[in-house]
Amino acid sequence: MREKEDKLPNEDLIKLGNRIKALRIKKGYTSYEYFAYEHNISRAQFGRYEKGEDLRYTSLLKVVRALDMTLEEFFREGFD
Repeated sequence: MREKEDKLPNEDLIKLGNRIKALRIKKGYTSYEYFAYEHNISRAQFGRYEKGEDLRYTSLLKVVRALDMTLEEFFREGFD
């Protein structure tokens, strides 16, 4: 049981990264680097977000705002 619990945060971060990537592509940005550059987000850090690495809440807010969304809209899909 403990092993499954340890995997849950990683799975959630991967879902978060997948959602960020899908929305970036939907906005027409094929390159995560160009999206990050255009929205004044560290390109290296943004790449890590899309890979499912941990991010701070304030960083998530910056990404969600760059996607022109509210938190409610962002979390509406992809987190069943």
